[in-house]
Amino acid sequence: MPTALITGASVGIGHELARQFARAGYALILTARNREKLGEVAAEMKSLGAPAADVLTADLADPAGPQHLVQQLEGRPLDVLVNNAGFGAIGAFADIDLPRQLDMIRVNVTSLVELTHRLLPRIAAAGKDGGILNVASTASFQPGPFMAVYYATKAFVLSFSEALAEELKKTGVRVTALCPGPTHSEFRARAKAENSGIFKTSFIPVASAEAVAIAGFRAFRRGKRVVVPGVVNKIGVTANRLAPRTFAAKVAGKINRNK
Repeated sequence: MPTALITGASVGIGHELARQFARAGYALILTARNREKLGEVAAEMKSLGAPAADVLTADLADPAGPQHLVQQLEGRPLDVLVNNAGFGAIGAFADIDLPRQLDMIRVNVTSLVELTHRLLPRIAAAGKDGGILNVASTASFQPGPFMAVYYATKAFVLSFSEALAEELKKTGVRVTALCPGPTHSEFRARAKAENSGIFKTSFIPVASAEAVAIAGFRAFRRGKRVVVPGVVNKIGVTANRLAPRTFAAKVAGKINRNK
């Protein structure tokens, strides 16, 4: 019975990823800050087929958070780590509170690296069942004015995931970076992006969290290193790779502005 740890499992893509793993028969360890909400999610996962669904609260913006989480996992089996926890903030870099941006780096980057490093030996010991699924973004592929730190954190997640996948390719450990575009989730409100062009531009469809999770889970099970859900998002990523980065930054800046 494989076991998956999912961070940020209480809402959005993390919640939907938990559903995918539950339906596939994984035992789950669900983490987030809200214990009450996690308890509701855990009960749902058991009804969907998860043999077990345990709850561990964790604040990954706290520098001690990742180590505290790992300590709570002592002695538990673990096959899969899903690094989903993350958040964004929209606005000019100079106008966004520095503590919020540093918290973003801790959650999106530092905690992801720390959890991966501390848990990798256990995941590697799982053999063919071992794997890491990191939630990145289409933001990973370009600079993002007015969401500068968020885009930079997701670029890190993608680069780190691809490098780790290459390092671990002979161990049987799968590493997948899930790179969704705009998605219906709590991310939008937390980033204060309700008026951002990225959610209002008609040519960029906003996906459901369920569709994103299905694409990510299927790609992970197949051992795919990078998955970009949605045809329009795939086209956009390809265009960004071909276009000069100054042009890509200009386009992103226009889209990200709150209007």
